[in-house]
Amino acid sequence: MTAALPTVRTAGRPFDPPEDLFTRPPLSRLTYPDGHEGWLVTSHALVREVLADPRFSVRPELRHLPILGAPGGAGPVPPGVFTAMDAPEHTRYRRLLTGQFTVRRMRALAGRVEEITAAHLEAMERGGDTADLVTALALPIPAQVICELLGVPYEDKAQFQDQALALVRLGADPAQQAAAYGAIYGYLAGLVAAKRAAPTDDLLGDLTRSDLTDEELINIGFVLLGAGLDTTANMLALGAFALLDHPAQLALLRADPGIAAQAVDELLRYLSIIPFTVRTALEDVDLQGERIEAGQTVTVSIPAANRDPARFADPDTLDLLREAGSHVAFGHGIHQCLGQQLARVELQVALPALVTRFPSLRLAVPATDVAMRTDMLIYGVHALPVTWHRS
Repeated sequence: MTAALPTVRTAGRPFDPPEDLFTRPPLSRLTYPDGHEGWLVTSHALVREVLADPRFSVRPELRHLPILGAPGGAGPVPPGVFTAMDAPEHTRYRRLLTGQFTVRRMRALAGRVEEITAAHLEAMERGGDTADLVTALALPIPAQVICELLGVPYEDKAQFQDQALALVRLGADPAQQAAAYGAIYGYLAGLVAAKRAAPTDDLLGDLTRSDLTDEELINIGFVLLGAGLDTTANMLALGAFALLDHPAQLALLRADPGIAAQAVDELLRYLSIIPFTVRTALEDVDLQGERIEAGQTVTVSIPAANRDPARFADPDTLDLLREAGSHVAFGHGIHQCLGQQLARVELQVALPALVTRFPSLRLAVPATDVAMRTDMLIYGVHALPVTWHRS
C-alpha cells in the first residue's frame, strides 16, 4: 500500500488519532510530499524496534518529512543540537546533560513546581469564575519552571515565547521562522555571554564550566528552552481538556491524587501530542518481511503505537488506572526525551492541583467549540475556556 500520511482527525473526536492510521498494516509504504517513496510504521513493537536500531539515523540532512510545511531544516545541524545527531556526537552531549535531568533531581524540583502551580491557581481564582486554562496555567507553569532550571530570567519570556510558537507552526513563512530563530538565538547568545562572565547556579551556568563552546551552549539552550516551553504546555492543556470531557476519570483523580503518576502516563499514551518522528536507513534493513533500502525514510507514528491493541487493551478508552508506562509518547532508544521526568513532575503536580482546587470546574463552551491546534506540529488546544462556581 502506498499513500500519504493520514493527518485528518474525525470530527467530534479531538483526542483520537486519524482513523486511517489503523487501516494500514504495521509497516506500509508511504509517499512523501516531495515524491520520496518511504515507509510508515504504526505498531508499538515496530516503533520501538526502529527507534532503538542504530541503523536508522535521525540526521535531518538525510530525511524526508511526511507532511507539507513541517518545521525543521534539511541541512546538517549546528554544534549543540544534539536531538538531531547520531552517536557518537549525540552521546557526548547526552552524557553532559543527563546528570541535570535525573529522576531524583526532578523530584527534588517538585516542591518548587508546587509553589509555582499554587501561585497561578490562586491568581486564576482571584480573577473571577472563568479563565482560559492555556494562558492562566498551561503556558506559564512550564515556562517558569524551564526558565528557572536553565537560568533564563522569567521576566524575559516575552522575548522568546511567541517566537518559539512560530517555529512549530505548520506552513509558516520561512522568513518569519528565520526571524524567530534569529531572535531567540540572539537572546541566548547574550545570556551565555553573561553567564561566562559571571557563572550562575543553574543548568546553563553549570555548563559554562564545561568544555562546550559558546555556539554549543547557545544551541543546547535553544533545544531545551523550546522543548520545555511548548510540549509540556500543550500536554497540560490537552490533558485538562481530556479530563473535563471524561468526568468519571476526572472524579478518580480528584478523589485520589495519589494516582497522579499512573494517570499522567495514561494521558500521555492516550493523547500522544507528538504526531510522528522520522528516521532514515543508513543501510538496507529487513523489517517485518520487507526490505527498507538505504536512504529510505521511515515515519514512526507515535499516536498509532500508543493506541496499538496488541499492546494496550481497549486502547481508545481513557483509563487512569491503566498501567501505561510502556507508552512511547517520549520516544524510545537513545533519543528518548531527556526532559521526560521534568514533564512528568509538572503534570503530576499541576493536574491534581487544578481539579482539587476547583471542584466544580467545567468547560465554558461546548467541547466541539474548543479550538484545536491542527495548524501546529505539536497537537493541543489554542485556548481552553473554563468556568467554576465561586465559593
